Amino acid sequence: MAHTKPQRFKTISEFHHFRGLPRPEHPLISLVNAEDIKHSGSRVPTAMVFDFYSIALKKNFNAKVKYGQTTYDFDEGVLTFMSPGQLLSVELEEGKELEQSGWLLFIHPDFLWGTPLAKKIKNYAFFEYTVHEALFLSDKEEAVIRSIIGLIDQEYRSNIDKFSQELIASQLETLLTYAERFYERQFVTRKIQGHQLLDRFEEILTANFKSDRLMEKGLPAVGDLASALNISSNYLSSLLRTLTGLNAQQHIHNRLIEIAKEKLSTTDLSVSEVAYSLGFEHPQSFSKFFKTKTHLSPLAFRQSFN
Repeated sequence: MAHTKPQRFKTISEFHHFRGLPRPEHPLISLVNAEDIKHSGSRVPTAMVFDFYSIALKKNFNAKVKYGQTTYDFDEGVLTFMSPGQLLSVELEEGKELEQSGWLLFIHPDFLWGTPLAKKIKNYAFFEYTVHEALFLSDKEEAVIRSIIGLIDQEYRSNIDKFSQELIASQLETLLTYAERFYERQFVTRKIQGHQLLDRFEEILTANFKSDRLMEKGLPAVGDLASALNISSNYLSSLLRTLTGLNAQQHIHNRLIEIAKEKLSTTDLSVSEVAYSLGFEHPQSFSKFFKTKTHLSPLAFRQSFN
């Protein structure tokens, strides 16, 4: 099958034109009925990059959606979030027409200028989750989201005035806050899966701290650990924070401190040798890191055992 260069959409209007949709009611925000989007399996699968945020609730979806290298089949109602710059493709079997229900909300970053959400929206980690980390809504949760979307739709289709931006931004922030709550619920209700991931994370972390790996490569990056688990960095940190109260980086640092304490208390290695064995290029950096985490210098910690 032929592959095409991703098509970039700088504006929401460009995407509307590409998908055969009417012009958006507002150039910087759009709410689309998913059933109105045209896509035929006779076309080469199209990879797309948006320069705007996308929030979508899709149900009864007969195509495959791919973010980056991850492909997912939507067989029930799910809520997905994409930040500007992410790669998306929709793939249909040859000869099939796209079937789907739900809605898509597009928000250009410029629309949020001057509102509290302009900066805050970057704090919602789920905009960077991959497709298989979508939010699966219960019927009650879906009803809540649909009611908020109804308010956004009403404002979107009204005459634009000086209150429009503030009202829509406020409703959007409410939607994102509920999404955070529902993701917390999803982490809890899928606790078995979550703890399996946590166990696997601990295994991978232990393997990274064994032998001479730290000395050769330094501390493992959160992204590398997440890739080994086939999940995104943000999803890993959010899951760990829900289950343990600590994000992925804090887990890495805690494990490093545990090993440092063990070496300082049970071996005759100098502080510099301990630092090098843990992947620090400069002993001073290790001493500063250790004191920040334990409120003791490595030497003071060692002396407390004598």
